Amino acid sequence: PRSCCSCREIMATVRRDNRVTVSQGFICVGFAGVFSKTATSPLDVVKILSQVGTFHSKQGFVHAFRLVCKNEGVRALWKGNLVSCLRLFPYSAIHLSTYKRIVHLHMDELGGIPQWRAIAAGGAAGIVAALVTYPAEVVETRLIAQNCREPSYRGILHTLRTVYRQEGLRALYRGASLTIIGAIPFSIGCYVVYINLDKLWQEPSFRFSPLQNFINGCVTAGVAQTLSFPFETVKRKIQAQSPILPHFGGADVHFCGVVDCFRQVIKSKGILSLWSGLTANLVKIVPYFGLLFSSFELCKQVCLYKNGYILSPLSYQLTPGVDQSLGPHELREVKKYLRNGHFTEDQPALSSRW
Repeated sequence: PRSCCSCREIMATVRRDNRVTVSQGFICVGFAGVFSKTATSPLDVVKILSQVGTFHSKQGFVHAFRLVCKNEGVRALWKGNLVSCLRLFPYSAIHLSTYKRIVHLHMDELGGIPQWRAIAAGGAAGIVAALVTYPAEVVETRLIAQNCREPSYRGILHTLRTVYRQEGLRALYRGASLTIIGAIPFSIGCYVVYINLDKLWQEPSFRFSPLQNFINGCVTAGVAQTLSFPFETVKRKIQAQSPILPHFGGADVHFCGVVDCFRQVIKSKGILSLWSGLTANLVKIVPYFGLLFSSFELCKQVCLYKNGYILSPLSYQLTPGVDQSLGPHELREVKKYLRNGHFTEDQPALSSRW
């Protein structure tokens, strides 16, 4: 799975609210993902440029921002953001459906599942989703690595078509094996943090407050991404490198294959260079998660207001006289009953409850 941790954290942390329909929930998740990714895109751009090893990253994190803005303009800080946001939707759908299938297969008679299996299921689902949407990640890397004032690629479809025609289908999956390998340290990091949360807070997990859960998510993401970061760094170099592009795509080392890339990076830059871009990645975690969950809650409040559960989309003040345990469709039927004096024929179960 991608170590930037996008939709996995949404699906793992956002609690299902039965007052929101499935389509509304999907819209809220999509809105939150797009908004948080767009807001933190400059940090993503600097991170990926550092991983690829372009000239922007030679003098550190802050200097990379200045060089990008100076040479390509402020808009360059959002290079590749559109394809990254579009990728969220199929990635989320595939991840969630795969995760549910795997969890269902490993449930015991009471419907429970050990936490280590749930984390492993999340890792496996992330691998499937990442592999299916992998060409979009290659496109994102190519768009970010190029100079947008002297572009080799003009947009998402042009990038896909050009890479396919000039380098073949395999180029769109180059480095995909690192997605599978990187999932191992990522999942280990998640599990190690999880089993120590009770000790960290000195209380059981079911008593954690929203702030504690937010901190837990940030710490888990930081540890898991740091452990899997070398694999993503090499993957980004492999995705960017092409003999057809100027300066071979901007990668700071030349290599042939995954193992040789690791070897050349360590030989020429040192082992710590496998964590190039980690500063931007870690700095991104808190604002990314903060915007992710706050924008999701805001969108959910709008849906709850539209469905009639709260008095205002700007507060959680409940609507007087409304049963919060009813689903949106049930609530609409109750309102119809209060107006007309009878339920519709397709709601016999609700009628019996009354």
